[in-house]
Amino acid sequence: MFCIDVYSQYFEGHHVANDIERHAVVIQLQATSEEGVIRYEIGANFFPFTDREFLITWDDLITEVIYEAPGRRSKKREKAFLEELRPMIDKMLESHDAVVDWDKPLIEARYG
Repeated sequence: MFCIDVYSQYFEGHHVANDIERHAVVIQLQATSEEGVIRYEIGANFFPFTDREFLITWDDLITEVIYEAPGRRSKKREKAFLEELRPMIDKMLESHDAVVDWDKPLIEARYG
């Protein structure tokens, strides 16, 4: 299996999981290729955050597969996914009572 982080960026966010308030989130778009099948997945991992430190936990990861089909990685497809990423993430998080503050990035976006 070959996994590529197409996009990753940290933002302020709000969610409570396992009785812990989360104040930051890493948003990701990942591509996974295996035996001629390409799969794209979006994810939001919320974690505790203060001005002085990141406290990373992996117990609050919310993901959704947005595309899976025979084929290979496509820059054109990835561009389309990135254009719709924020609305897709917001829709995915609705049922989890979680919010990303898109206007407050914590680091610059990373593309792979």
